[in-house]
Amino acid sequence: MKKIRTFWETLTIKNKIKYFTVSVFIAILAAILFDAWIVKLFMMDFNDIMEDNAGSGMIVNAIDKETEVFDAYVHGSDPEDSAEWDEVVKSTHDAIYGVPLSYNHLGPERYAILQSLQTAYETYCSYRNQVITDYQSESIYIDKLYDVYSMQSYLALYAQRFVDATMSEGNASYLELTPLVLSVPFLVAALGIVLFILIIQISKMMNRSITEPVLKLASSSRKIAANDFFIEDVEVQNQDEIGDLVTAFNKMKFATGEYIKALEEKREALDQLHAQELETLEIEKQLETMNLELLKSQINPHFLFNTLNVIAGMANLEDAATTEQMIEALSSLFRYNLKTQAKEALLSQELKVSRDYMYLQKMRFGGRVEFEVDCQVDENSVIVPTFTFQPILENAIIHGISPKVEGGKVFIRIWQQEDMLLIDVGDTGVGMDKETLDSIRKQLAGGEDIALDADIVGIGLGNINRRIRAMYPGSSFEIESKQNEGTIVKIKLPIKGAGD
Repeated sequence: MKKIRTFWETLTIKNKIKYFTVSVFIAILAAILFDAWIVKLFMMDFNDIMEDNAGSGMIVNAIDKETEVFDAYVHGSDPEDSAEWDEVVKSTHDAIYGVPLSYNHLGPERYAILQSLQTAYETYCSYRNQVITDYQSESIYIDKLYDVYSMQSYLALYAQRFVDATMSEGNASYLELTPLVLSVPFLVAALGIVLFILIIQISKMMNRSITEPVLKLASSSRKIAANDFFIEDVEVQNQDEIGDLVTAFNKMKFATGEYIKALEEKREALDQLHAQELETLEIEKQLETMNLELLKSQINPHFLFNTLNVIAGMANLEDAATTEQMIEALSSLFRYNLKTQAKEALLSQELKVSRDYMYLQKMRFGGRVEFEVDCQVDENSVIVPTFTFQPILENAIIHGISPKVEGGKVFIRIWQQEDMLLIDVGDTGVGMDKETLDSIRKQLAGGEDIALDADIVGIGLGNINRRIRAMYPGSSFEIESKQNEGTIVKIKLPIKGAGD
């Protein structure tokens, strides 16, 4: 059955229809032949038996009739008797010779009886005609007439034997045909079942190889019409035209789906690019106002007051060299904060501003504050975002070192790892507890700005975080801290040279 199914799947649709038509024709032809056999069985075989019985009976009747008419004819002189006699003689002749002398048809017994009957009849006819002639001329002896009677009795005996043999063979043939006749309804039912099963199986194969694939294609087409291009492929076993059609359909479905997916990804990329452009415009807008706001939002008024006091005190105690240096550092800070319009600056500029700021803080806090810069890259060839270090350093002083009686250390470490620039800005101050750290990290992850507060670290950290992530795809801004151990802000940027 599997080989038949495999063979069927390799056929073309034209050949499948041809085989189906031929199978239906064969089924119809088989039914016709079976009907013909039934007709032969009932009409021919039984008709032969009936004809044989009728023929043998006619011989007996004809001989009996001739015997009866012969006596009247011999003794009578009526012309009508002569006409009747001629008719009877003809009937007897036709009856005896009406049964064909065929060995194949009659069989050995009936053939021998009929042959003897016909031979005896010929002898009888010759002797009978002579007796009739002699009797009519009144020159016949009575014993010859009785010889005719005796011959008629002999012919009647042979005819009866032929009838008995015919009846016996007919009964035998009938008994032989009876089981076959009784089995005819079962044969008809069996043939009908076989033909029905054959047609059903071929119909199933036609349905499986033609109808089902077409229905699957129709179902998939409706889904595609509803803009669902990422459905499962239509699977069929056909190796015919429908198989080729399904293969082409799957390829077109996949290609169309990928094309639409590419268009959708392009649209999303354009949306993201548009969002980034809007975000960049917002950052530039913030940057324009940042120079004026830095003095208000990032520089603590207490820092300016204390710094000026220190400068005044040092002016009284020293020759003014230190005072001059402090004033230059403060002027450099103001100049950088108020006049820098660019979004990026050389790392050397950012580090100079950081050193000036920490110089002023060291003059303020004295030995309580230490500052260290460890830069392992070329400061004059690397670009970083402007206003990155100072807000973080101010957080370190205000929230890390200042609350700690013994003070601490503030440090900047810069190094390169593959194509990324790594920056750590940290302190050894009071640090933060886990709850505060988690709150800051959550705000940074949501893009929120973190305001300067007594409990939460955050001068401009949110602003720095947003600017870095917007300006440098793949960058990161993280905070690590442990209570009583200090805080480190970790920045990761793609390396960007001065000529990029």
